[in-house]
Amino acid sequence: HNPGYVMLGASMLWVGWFGFNAGSQLAANGNAGITLLVTHISACAASLSWALYEYYKHGRASLVGLVTGTIAGLATITPASGSVTPVEAFIIGSVAGIVCQEMCSVVKNKFKLDDSLDVFAVHGMGGLLGILLLAPLGSIEFGGMGYSEVSILQQFKIQIIGSIAIAVWSGVMSYIILITLKNTIGIRISEKEEEIGLDQSSHAERAYLWRKH
Repeated sequence: HNPGYVMLGASMLWVGWFGFNAGSQLAANGNAGITLLVTHISACAASLSWALYEYYKHGRASLVGLVTGTIAGLATITPASGSVTPVEAFIIGSVAGIVCQEMCSVVKNKFKLDDSLDVFAVHGMGGLLGILLLAPLGSIEFGGMGYSEVSILQQFKIQIIGSIAIAVWSGVMSYIILITLKNTIGIRISEKEEEIGLDQSSHAERAYLWRKH
C-alpha cells in the first residue's frame, strides 16, 4: 500500500541476494566476487529495462514497477550467476525486465490469476529465463565435457530437461503441501475476517488508527 515501503523491502532483498548468490560459491574468493558483481549488474539492468518498457507501453514509469524489475533481474541471474560475465549479466537483466513484465500481464489478464506479488511472472518466469539463457551465454560443464564441446542446441536440450524436472518436482511437492494445509489448519480465512483485516482478526491490533474529526 506504500511505494516507499515497497522500495525499502526491495532494497533489503537486493542486498540479501548478494549473500544468496555469492555465498553459493562457499568461499570468499574471486568467483564469489564476480558472482556478486553480475548479480548487481543484472538487477540494475532489469530495473532500467522494466521502467523504460513500462514508459514505452503506458507513457509513465512507476517506482513499484522499477523495483519489481529489480527482483526480476535478481531472480533471472540466479541460475547463471556463477557462469556469466558482466556483459552477459547486463543482457540477461535487460531481457528479464521486459519478458517478466509481459508475463505479469499474461498471468493477470489472460489467465485471470490473482498473483498479487507477481511471484510466478517474476520468480518463476525469471528463473526459467535465466536457466535457458545460460545455454547461449553461460560457460559451464556438462557431464565432464567443456563448454566448447557442447553445441548450443545440446545445451538448450539439457537446460529444458532440467527445467521440466524442477517444474514437476515443485508442482508435486507444492500440491502435497497445499492439500496437507487445507485438511489441517486450512488455507483460507472467513469472509468476515477478511473484511475486518488480519491485523485485527488474528492479532487484535491495527496498523493505522484513524481518527474521526
